[in-house]
Amino acid sequence: MAKTGYGKRSAGDEDPHADADFAHLHPRDREIAVFVDRLQEGHAMGYKAIAAVHPLYGQQAVRTSLGRITLAGHLRWIREHITAEDNSMRWVTRTYWSRTRRSEEWWADFVRERDGRDVTEDYMPGLARAEQAEEPVAEPEPEREPEPEEQPSAAYQTLAGLRSADARMPLTDRDCRSLESLAAEWLSRGATPHDITKALTDGLPPAVTNPGGLARNRLESKMPPKKAKVRQKAARRARVTRVLMACGLCDADERTTQIVSGLCRECRAEIEAEGPVVAYGAVPETFLPGPRAGGTLPGADEVIDVTERVEALRRAAGLR
Repeated sequence: MAKTGYGKRSAGDEDPHADADFAHLHPRDREIAVFVDRLQEGHAMGYKAIAAVHPLYGQQAVRTSLGRITLAGHLRWIREHITAEDNSMRWVTRTYWSRTRRSEEWWADFVRERDGRDVTEDYMPGLARAEQAEEPVAEPEPEREPEPEEQPSAAYQTLAGLRSADARMPLTDRDCRSLESLAAEWLSRGATPHDITKALTDGLPPAVTNPGGLARNRLESKMPPKKAKVRQKAARRARVTRVLMACGLCDADERTTQIVSGLCRECRAEIEAEGPVVAYGAVPETFLPGPRAGGTLPGADEVIDVTERVEALRRAAGLR
C-alpha cells in the first residue's frame, strides 16, 4: 500500500465489470490491466511495486505494459499544487485509474475539474478529490416513548455496593448521594468501580464508626491524577490551486515537456520502440525451428551441413 492519500485512485463514473473491458489491449497488457483493476484503492502504482506482487511479469514488462495501458486511456498521473490556509504549499502526484477506456478529451476535462477542489486534511491526508457534501434530508420526528425511570449512576451503585464488599462500610442513601460526585470524578479520571471499592475497603480498622466520613476522606486524599489532555490538531483548510498532467513513466510534467496521452515524447518513443508484445507462454521466434545452418571447414571449399556434422560427432562419442 502507498502512503495514506496516495496510490491507486478511481477516476469514478465507471461502467460495470465486463469481459470485454480490456479486449482492445495486447494479451500481456490485458493481463496486467486486469491485475491492476483488482488492486484495492490506495495500492502503490509504481511499476516496481506492481512487479513485486505480480506472479508472472518482471519490472521491465510491467513498466512497458503500464505505458501502453496509459496510451490506451485507462491510467493517468496528475500533479496537483496544494495551498493550505496557512499559506504553506506543496506539489503532490496522484494516480487515477479508469476501468472504462477514456479519450484524451475526457482526461483533459477531468484535470480541469481538479482545479479548485477542497482537499482539507481532516477528510483524508493528502486527498486529491473531495467528496461533494449532500444536503441532509429532514426525517419525520418519531413519536416520543415514555421516558424510562432514571437509573442510579455508576458512581452511586459503586458506593451502594460497598456494604456487600465489606460489612464495615454500610453507606446510607444520603451518604451515597453526598459522595456521588467524588466517585464520579474518580471514574472520569480512568478509575474503575473496583478501584474505588478497593480504595475504600483496604486496611480498614476493626470497627468503623463513621463510614460516610471515612469514605469522603479516602475519596479526597486518594483521588487519582487527571488524564493528560491530548490536544487535537486543528484541521487546516487546503485547496488545489494548479493541476498539471504528468508523464506516467518518468517525473516530467507539462512545465518541462509536452504530455500526450499520458506520456512524454521520450517515454512514448521508448514504449513504441519495444515493438509487438509477445503473449505469456508464446515461444519467441529465435527459439523456433529454422533453416539448417551451413558453412565451410577452414582451408576447404566443401560446404557442409553443420547440424548434421554435430549430430554425427555426438553419435561417434556415444552421446544421445
